[in-house]
Amino acid sequence: MEEMSATLTDVYDLPQEHKDFRDTIRQIVDEKVRPRAAEIDATGEYPWDVRKLFGEQDILALPFGEQYGGTGTGPLMLQIAVEEIAKACASSALILMIQELGTLPIQLFGSDELKERLLPKCATGEWSPAFALSEPEAGSDPAAMRTTAVRDGDSWVINGAKNWITNSGVADFYVVFAVTDRENRRMSAFVVEKDRAGFSVGKLEHKLGIKGSPTGSPIFEDVRVPPENLIGTEGKGLSVALATLERTRLGAAAQAVGIAQGATDYANAYAKERIAFGKPINELQAIQFKLADMETRTAAARELLYKACAMADRGDPGLGKWTSMAKLFASDTAMWVTVEAIQVLGGYGYVTEYPVERMMRDAKITQIYEGTNEIQRVVIARAMRG
Repeated sequence: MEEMSATLTDVYDLPQEHKDFRDTIRQIVDEKVRPRAAEIDATGEYPWDVRKLFGEQDILALPFGEQYGGTGTGPLMLQIAVEEIAKACASSALILMIQELGTLPIQLFGSDELKERLLPKCATGEWSPAFALSEPEAGSDPAAMRTTAVRDGDSWVINGAKNWITNSGVADFYVVFAVTDRENRRMSAFVVEKDRAGFSVGKLEHKLGIKGSPTGSPIFEDVRVPPENLIGTEGKGLSVALATLERTRLGAAAQAVGIAQGATDYANAYAKERIAFGKPINELQAIQFKLADMETRTAAARELLYKACAMADRGDPGLGKWTSMAKLFASDTAMWVTVEAIQVLGGYGYVTEYPVERMMRDAKITQIYEGTNEIQRVVIARAMRG
């Protein structure tokens, strides 16, 4: 009986080693990333220094198993790290998120040769990947994809263009989805290295938020790749994409939770110092209630995120519904919380000298990428229908 009660005290908490790693990451972020966040947003330049730091501190090893030089710590620890980074800088959090998104197709479906060739260099942070699914006419609807891959002798020849691709121009390789059977609308997934002839980066977008993460439109003009660059089975590319996104939307949820907590913490600290009507504004009930709701919704989003991460760690069935619920709720929460944070700061909230307007701009994308929230609702409703 004593044994059981000891287990029950641990059953709803993070393991101590997760907490220790989280505290280390928090310290690194506070010392090195937070002071850079405003500048990264203002210049819109990719923070190579932050990426190097994350590589050196084993943060970029979080998405990988130990056999590829990773930490082997699983989805929950990975998303705790994303959350901690996003509290200070959403653009920097994307560096870690894309290490998962661009490699998970290879981890789940790739050959041993592909895994051994690519994953260790990503675990050290030497290489960074990109995930190229969306197209100008095919965002939420991948079946409308126009990029093609045709077999020609010993090679696959890829033609087409992608859109809204994170890490464009920075990535060392791209996981590219292309139609390989036009008649049956079947697609396949390929690794395309950045130095392949016929590959170009295209234009980079000017964005509302996450400005330190390049988003672009890779172009493929008769790009030849060898058969060993096929990920998984020919014609099963949609399964590769969906199985990947089922897991990686937890990254968008974690980023959203981090943004929401960062905005709440900042607004709370501000409300202690700001004097109005002769006293700190955190003594005004209008402000107290805003802060209480911000903290409560963020805490609820975190619980849903951690629950879904734990299910991913265990390989539980029915994961997709939970990762969609976490992503939907966390991103809607981040948007709501950051708008409230601006209101708490009043006029100061609206100026770039203070970070909450940046947090609001960064929050918006979490409702859109990794599957729009409208798509998440479709996934959840479909799971409920059974």
